[in-house]
Amino acid sequence: MAVLKVIEILGNSTESFEDAVQNIVTEASQTVRDIKSVYVKDMQVTVENNQIVEYRVNAKVCFGILEDD
Repeated sequence: MAVLKVIEILGNSTESFEDAVQNIVTEASQTVRDIKSVYVKDMQVTVENNQIVEYRVNAKVCFGILEDD
C-alpha cells in the first residue's frame, strides 16, 4: 500500500506556464522526495501595457510518503 501526500504551491515565470510549473517542481524537489504528479489547478497572467509580464500557476503536488511492499 502506498501513502501519498498533496501540497498546494504557487509558482510563477516570466517565460511561460510550462516554465512556471517546472519552477514549482524544481523548488519542491529540494525538500520533497518522490514527486509523483502535478495537478495544475489554476493559471493566470499579469499584464502591463497590453503585454503579458508574468505567468502564474496554482498547482497541487502529489508525492509518496510511505510505501509498503
